[in-house]
Amino acid sequence: MQIEDIKKLIESGVPGSRVEIDGDGTHFGAVVVSEVFAGKNMVQQHQVVYKALGDKMGTDIHALSIQTYTPEAWEKKKSLRVV
Repeated sequence: MQIEDIKKLIESGVPGSRVEIDGDGTHFGAVVVSEVFAGKNMVQQHQVVYKALGDKMGTDIHALSIQTYTPEAWEKKKSLRVV
């Protein structure tokens, strides 16, 4: 599965999200930023992403590392990065 395809699936399944994907064709990493995650714990946030990917998980995507953030948490994390 292509990185752009995964990105599109997540963006369409998590409206208003910002998505960054990297990977090697079978193992991927995703950073997903969305207001939808507000008030949800990490497991619930990841479930939102898995739902967006549907049956692609476990078939076309063998491994996916997910990092989820609300926009506020993402801005805070970005400000903590050392350049």
